[in-house]
Amino acid sequence: MDKKTEQKKVFLEIVQQLRQLIKMEKIQAGEKLPSERVLSERLGVGRSSVREALRSLELLGLIETRHGGGTFLAATHKHQLVEILSMFILEDEKSKKDVELTRQIHEMEAIRVISCTETLRTLPVWDSFFVKLEIEGTINCRDILRELLITTGNRLSLKIWFQLAAYDGDRLNRNSTEDEKLIIQTMLKSMQLGYEKEALKAYEQWMSTVQSI
Repeated sequence: MDKKTEQKKVFLEIVQQLRQLIKMEKIQAGEKLPSERVLSERLGVGRSSVREALRSLELLGLIETRHGGGTFLAATHKHQLVEILSMFILEDEKSKKDVELTRQIHEMEAIRVISCTETLRTLPVWDSFFVKLEIEGTINCRDILRELLITTGNRLSLKIWFQLAAYDGDRLNRNSTEDEKLIIQTMLKSMQLGYEKEALKAYEQWMSTVQSI
C-alpha cells in the first residue's frame, strides 16, 4: 500500500470513528467537539492525523473551527457528504464502473417517476427537446439527463447526480450523435405517453451507445 492510499485509509477510519463518537455523545449542530488531544487518545491515532482529518472536514463544511474556541459540529445544511465520498471512490476501474451504474440508477428512477406522473410527463420541456433533435439533429446529452433529475424535484438525488455525472466528463457533456438521435426521441416520446418500460428500454439502449463512444 503506497503512502497516499494509506493516508486516505487513515482519514476514512478517523471520519468513521468521529461519526460514531458524535452519535454516541449526541453532539448537536453548534456544539463543541472534544479537543485534538482527547480525540487522539480516544481514537487511538496521532494528533497530526486527527488535525489533518479535522482540517479536511472543515473544508467540506462538516465542522467549524473558531479561533480560541475549539471545533464545533456545523449545521446540517453545510454538510457536503457527497464531496467526502467523491474523494475516495475512484481508486480502481471497478469503482469507476460503480459510479457510472449508480448515476444510471438515479436517471432510471427519474424516468420511472416522470412516466408515472401525468403532470411531469406532459411538461413542454420534453417537446422542446424532441423538436430540437428533429430540427437541429443534435442536442446536449447532459442537458436531457439533468432535466430528468430536476423534474422529479428530488434535490438530494440531483445533488448526488451532479457529482456522479462529473466523472463521465465529455461522454455526457457533448452533443448527441446521429446514432443517438432516434434512441433519445424514442425515450422522450415513450416517457411522455407514460410507457415506462419502453422509455427505460430506450434509455438502456442509449447508455449502451454512450459507452461505445
